[in-house]
Amino acid sequence: MRIDKKTYIHPTAIVSPDSKIAPGVKIGPYAIIGPEVEIGMETEIGPHSVIEGNTCLGKNIKVFQFASIGAPPQDLKYAGGPTRLEIGDRTIIREFVTVHRGTEAGCGVTRVGRQCLLMAYCHVAHDCQLGEGVIMSNGATLGGHVEIEEHAVIGGLSAIHQFCRIGAYAFLGGMSGTNKDIPPFVKYWGQRGNLYGLNLIGLRRQGFSREVIEALKEAYRMIFKRNDMLRDAIDTVESRLGDIPEVRRFTEFIRSSKRGVPMASKNGEDF
Repeated sequence: MRIDKKTYIHPTAIVSPDSKIAPGVKIGPYAIIGPEVEIGMETEIGPHSVIEGNTCLGKNIKVFQFASIGAPPQDLKYAGGPTRLEIGDRTIIREFVTVHRGTEAGCGVTRVGRQCLLMAYCHVAHDCQLGEGVIMSNGATLGGHVEIEEHAVIGGLSAIHQFCRIGAYAFLGGMSGTNKDIPPFVKYWGQRGNLYGLNLIGLRRQGFSREVIEALKEAYRMIFKRNDMLRDAIDTVESRLGDIPEVRRFTEFIRSSKRGVPMASKNGEDF
């Protein structure tokens, strides 16, 4: 293993000579880096962290103390195959986070996108796929094979059932649990809970135009607030608003759902 002059490895850290450490990496006291690990430029590994398995960390990542990255999946069917974990540039992984590699029976790779934030005690299970800018608040837990699209926010202590999908820019309130797919752009809350309209604060912060937000509001009302059959409501929305890409993404997500989507709340404000 070649160490660049800008790289710092604490004397108590255990770093395999077969690992690949890019220039500018900092590895703290008592950290353990396995032989198949790749760490990109300027990434910082906190004290007592363990990074193992076929794991690739991108550039400018910050891993805080006591994180466990790249451990074998918690799946009894896993037979020790050559599965992988990939974590994108500028992601932040806080204390006691666990992120596991994929399984042979799944896609074989767990992926965490660029600029994600995994707060303390979060768990990302085998074969999960997280898009860019995903935020998981403290203690949020993903079952295996979960897909979370870009810029979704998962509230603290929430749990997502295996094989569920969470759409882009969706917001799940704290202590939520779902065994269904959550469409993009919406708010969701509760144990086996309900939708509560659009994630307006998130959409505005991300720069969505007023026209797009109003179109999404209308699409939400037509699908979830009327008594039409779901398939008929989607067809109506696409015929009226389908030329707007965000609306099309909204309807296609719902149409393609294999687990189904939650109902809209009958109480409280939806917007």
